[in-house]
Amino acid sequence: MKLLIEHISKSYGNLTVLNDLSLTLEQDPCYCLMSPSGSGKTTLLRILMGLEHADSGTISTKGEAVWPLTVSAVFQEDRLCPSFSPLENVQLALKEKWPAKKLASAMEALLPAECLNRPVSTLSGGMKRRTAILRALLSTSDMLVMDEPFTGLDEGLKAEVIRYILEQRRRRFLLITTHQEEDVALLGGTLIGLK
Repeated sequence: MKLLIEHISKSYGNLTVLNDLSLTLEQDPCYCLMSPSGSGKTTLLRILMGLEHADSGTISTKGEAVWPLTVSAVFQEDRLCPSFSPLENVQLALKEKWPAKKLASAMEALLPAECLNRPVSTLSGGMKRRTAILRALLSTSDMLVMDEPFTGLDEGLKAEVIRYILEQRRRRFLLITTHQEEDVALLGGTLIGLK
């Protein structure tokens, strides 16, 4: 299956953020968007998620799926319910109810068991980030979009999270924004620069 992004343009008033962008993405590679701040990376992700509309251009699929695809996202900010536990935050995003033990077991790949039932507001920034990543990975979708998902993670933890992302992507399209070339290498990603 292919995702065809053709001649996408987006402006905010006099500021052009995306100008005639065309990309063809396939399911298996991990794509890494890397370019300076303000170059349209987040805007492109928001268009793919249906949160923004392009001024012109089209997005379509070639293969068995039909656009729009279902998308699981990690935003730049964690967007968690602070009074809910990590378990509750992730369960909110799942289409079906998971048994608590099964969900806890899946989440313990990235989070200590002792924090799974605590309010998210009591967790460190890195634990919140991992909760947001787990929420996207454990949800059913056709595409994963992750906007700077490794913010706040030290190098060892980042490598562990990347390994888990690659294990759990389940042939979904994977598009990640980053400012770090080493992230692209760790992901084995295909680099895409936006002008």
